[in-house]
Amino acid sequence: MSEINPIAFYAFASIAIGFSLLVVFKKNPVSSAFSLIVVFFAFAAIYAMFDAHLLAALQILVYAGAIMVLFVFVIMLLNADAPSFDIGKAHPVIKYGSGAACIILFCFFVWAFKRSGASLVAPGEFSAQAVEASGGNAKVISQLMFSKYIFPFELTSILLLGAIVGAVAMAKRKPHAKSGASK
Repeated sequence: MSEINPIAFYAFASIAIGFSLLVVFKKNPVSSAFSLIVVFFAFAAIYAMFDAHLLAALQILVYAGAIMVLFVFVIMLLNADAPSFDIGKAHPVIKYGSGAACIILFCFFVWAFKRSGASLVAPGEFSAQAVEASGGNAKVISQLMFSKYIFPFELTSILLLGAIVGAVAMAKRKPHAKSGASK
């Protein structure tokens, strides 16, 4: 594995974080979807820096290509580009409480990960030499994905299906009639 340029890594990581925030805070769902595409490209660049070129290509083809095209088509088909709710109208306790809960949950995950002593990759298990000896990136990834990680792989597909069903349900719901209005 070649040496990774920290400036490039931090640049792509900053792009991913910045556009992830835009995904959350944009009011227009189509703009959020396009911001998410930029996040996927930034992740692909980071994968490429780690010499995981197959993952980088799959990131672009599957997520930035197929999945996001599907999301954009669903948003436009359901005419959901007009915001149906405004977080600015929510009670401040709800807004700030949910923000604080997200920060606390993130801190808990970081604390739990650091305390567990686990690392993302076991030393030497997936080094460049071990991957080459096993047959290359594609073979190692496919063996892991369809054996050890088949359950998370299938859960991801269910999560994406649930997101699409939820988007359809939210877009198709009827607006509540105003109180006191005649029918």
